[in-house]
Amino acid sequence: MQNNERPDDLKKIESGISQNLFFICAIVTLATMGMMTADFFSRGSFLPARMNLFYLSVLLIYSLHKELVRWLGEKKNKRNGEFFVYAWVLLTTALYVVNFWSRDYFSYSREGYPIGTLRDISVLTVEILGIFLFTRFLKLLETVWKSKTGL
Repeated sequence: MQNNERPDDLKKIESGISQNLFFICAIVTLATMGMMTADFFSRGSFLPARMNLFYLSVLLIYSLHKELVRWLGEKKNKRNGEFFVYAWVLLTTALYVVNFWSRDYFSYSREGYPIGTLRDISVLTVEILGIFLFTRFLKLLETVWKSKTGL
């Protein structure tokens, strides 16, 4: 923090950064979902997106920054990040249902080889749930810490 920045100014700046990170994360989320869904329905005709690490990193940075803003005292009750969790859980569930009703049609390539797209989407969704639980833990930790210190 520069000498001329007040805590309220810092909160405002960090809140703006958090909003920008949300939009970046939303764009990367839609791109990742689109590529993985296309790979699923094409039965492996596309090369795997291989964006998982990049996507998880963007999501983690957004989530941790949002928690930092919360610890700075920003009291907004916006929970935009939860939309990412819900979207991935719904997408994964929908793809499992489609695959079930198609009798595993989308689990095999046109040549008959098993493909791991649905598994990859499932693993990514579980990792996203892990980030969500971690940030919920941080929120609970902040609440307990503030109640014990009287802040």
